[in-house]
Amino acid sequence: MAQFEVDEENYQNIMDEEFSKGKVVILNFSSEFCQLCSALEMELYQLDDMIENVSIITIDCVNAQEIAEIYDIYQFPTMIIYRKKNDIIHESEGVILAEDIQKIIESKL
Repeated sequence: MAQFEVDEENYQNIMDEEFSKGKVVILNFSSEFCQLCSALEMELYQLDDMIENVSIITIDCVNAQEIAEIYDIYQFPTMIIYRKKNDIIHESEGVILAEDIQKIIESKL
């Protein structure tokens, strides 16, 4: 699984590159000062051992406010899962266990 931290300059290029590889893309909207964001990040690391063909793109909403505004993100952590470009299969706020993220992805593929 590929993991990226993006900002407003490289966000679109990385998204396009991962979609062109046929990957499921998870957007992880967070902030370094958010304790729940750290918990979700740990779950996403665990997901790495459980499922292939997934890319995780972490967006620090303090440093990339324009991206957060595009997605109307007002609470951290927020996770959005794309099956492919323009095809969102899941959107949620808060922490979700790695096993549950895996089930969400596998049920939509």
